[in-house]
Amino acid sequence: MLCYRLLAIDIDGTLVNSRDELTGSTCRALRRAMAAGIRVVLATGRRYSRTLHLVEPLGLTVPLVTASGALVKDPADHRTLYSARFEADVLRAVLSLIDECGFRPIACADTYHQGFDFHTDRAEVDRAELSEYFRLNPRAGRVDPRLLSEPPPDTFCVYTLGTKEEMLRLERRLESRLPGKLNMHVLRSPLYVGYICEVAPAGVTKWSAIRRLARRWQIADAEICAVGDDVNDIPMIRAAGLGVAMGNALPSVKAAADRIAPGHDHDGLVEVVGWLLE
Repeated sequence: MLCYRLLAIDIDGTLVNSRDELTGSTCRALRRAMAAGIRVVLATGRRYSRTLHLVEPLGLTVPLVTASGALVKDPADHRTLYSARFEADVLRAVLSLIDECGFRPIACADTYHQGFDFHTDRAEVDRAELSEYFRLNPRAGRVDPRLLSEPPPDTFCVYTLGTKEEMLRLERRLESRLPGKLNMHVLRSPLYVGYICEVAPAGVTKWSAIRRLARRWQIADAEICAVGDDVNDIPMIRAAGLGVAMGNALPSVKAAADRIAPGHDHDGLVEVVGWLLE
């Protein structure tokens, strides 16, 4: 019988419920998994700073996979273990095309130690989706008027917000302009009204980051269980030894999974832990 040694968990729509709560039963279940020798890794699209508050209640002692695999940091001392990098000309082309399409480019660099998370090129906001995003993330960004011409060399991902149709159209334009150079997905965080088009260098996914950690711990792909609900979770759900979709997951995510757990509002992770400990 196969023993699973690593449990990779998405946050929004998976670890936390629809009210952005980490329930006591889910927390206790994950602590049982860790007590049994299973490493629990959070693999999220969230920014690093927005993941840290979950470390203490879960008792995590392992790195955090953030920005959909583009940034991995150790929460014990905030050391960067991995940060994705764009080719310089590719990064400038991504930022310019987002701007040409009428959206505000947001560039995430490894700046946690400086007290902020992202760069943007101007202070004024002319779209409802972006206005909400900046209102809900005060002090998280810095304005850099030179962003388009001289982007930070340590930028690991770029994103913008708009309607679902706009973001899917932008994704297609970026792929057409830079074929094979990018990894992208369009998703909606439950925290925001708008949809997000996230752009990372080619090959950067949650799964690529999880495998990097698993190799350090000498854990095989077949010994990994990955759980999620959205499109950026599909690579890890497909590739892991056991891929699990939450009951609230998108149909495409469920189609990629080996098993379906109850939804995030029904403590689905409690049942997943039960499967692993059987």
